[in-house]
Amino acid sequence: MTSTLLARLRPHNDYPYQGGPVVYWLSRDQRAQDNWALLSAQQLALDHQAPLAVVFNLVDHFLQAGARQYDFLLRGLRETAQVLEQHRIPFFLLQGEPQETLPAFLDQHRVGALVVDFDPLRIKRQWQEQVQGRIAIPFWQVDAHNIIPCWLASPKQEFAAYTLRPKIHRLLPDFLTDLPPLQVHTVAWPGAPPAVDWGRLLAGITADPAVPPVSWCQPGAAAAWECLQTFLAQRLLRYHEDRNDPTRQGTSDLSPYLHFGQIAAQRVAWEVRRAEAPTEAKQAFLEELIVRRELADNFCYYNAAYDQVTGFPEWAQKTLDQHRRDRREYLYSLEDWEAARTHDDLWNAAQLEMVRRGKMHGYLRMYWAKKILEWSASPEEALATAIYLNDRYELDGRDPNGYTGVAWSIGGVHDRPWGERPVFGKIRYMSRSGCQRKFNVSQYIAWVQRLSAGEG
Repeated sequence: MTSTLLARLRPHNDYPYQGGPVVYWLSRDQRAQDNWALLSAQQLALDHQAPLAVVFNLVDHFLQAGARQYDFLLRGLRETAQVLEQHRIPFFLLQGEPQETLPAFLDQHRVGALVVDFDPLRIKRQWQEQVQGRIAIPFWQVDAHNIIPCWLASPKQEFAAYTLRPKIHRLLPDFLTDLPPLQVHTVAWPGAPPAVDWGRLLAGITADPAVPPVSWCQPGAAAAWECLQTFLAQRLLRYHEDRNDPTRQGTSDLSPYLHFGQIAAQRVAWEVRRAEAPTEAKQAFLEELIVRRELADNFCYYNAAYDQVTGFPEWAQKTLDQHRRDRREYLYSLEDWEAARTHDDLWNAAQLEMVRRGKMHGYLRMYWAKKILEWSASPEEALATAIYLNDRYELDGRDPNGYTGVAWSIGGVHDRPWGERPVFGKIRYMSRSGCQRKFNVSQYIAWVQRLSAGEG
């Protein structure tokens, strides 16, 4: 195995490989190409002239994901399975609890080694630990999501972007490279995998039908590549100027594809670096794509309370507690928040954009979360509300970026103390007037109104 692949492998256990098929348990990075975990599994199999298969384990319920997210996931997986078939790599779709289905599958097929992709979220880590406890074969993990493997970028929780950035930049020359192609696998899997009835799976989605699929963003690696090409050709040139203005539609729209792993961040970064665009535009985008994304993984990986108030910095917990009994000018219930029934038409518009499109502009996400803190009875209630809404409606919810963004907005994570004020204490404040200085608020609200009326 090459040094590039070896640098990304991390053992879950110390069992030696003694022959037999290799399986890649695909979970977070749902693509066939530009996938370090799959490339590592294939190279391991080829080194030992062993068969290779890819397995995805589908669970009926995952955090707050609804029909919108399951539809996006399954249609993207169908494309991935087709690409794998073209490379003579069978795809198996299991259904049920992974700690039950994975060990049974591995035993049935006498699998000799298991490779899984990295995910810092609690539920994914629990699944991997439970599977690990039930198997006696080598089990490796590969970070195919970050450009620099999370555990190599830093061995601890970083204080802020400025503490992680130099560590990232020091390692980038070694890790930010072009990616090798997936090979046609030369060792056949014994027997044919059962055909996946994608139509039945899509028709049988039971997760929260009240949050329907979206039409503006098509799932899959091909659509992700097309989205990237559109961004490079039309919006990267002005990214540094337009990214905080939701009326200019200056962002990449890649976040759903990055979340589901339908495109690799490393591929995006490689193409952006090669693009003809102002240096400041490329630097601004790569800061978000690399440093900020990998900082979010760092936070969730090293902080077990990433979705709780106890995960906030000590100064933030103290200041929020000191202002816990401050009078709130407005108080809203979860039902009010969800239905966008507040006094603030800008907040309502941001919420409606998320409900309708499954995506809210990044700058407004900060304003949206901070106002939930301002108009909730407690920081705990605010945090729970923001996570619930984000995870239920956003295509890219249930993600380290989402948990970290909410923790930044409500709990000062990766931030510093600011001037003290009611409710917020020393947590950074955002106002409607501040938004007005950034973009045309009335224009944005009118756009969302047209969207809600079916005209957007």
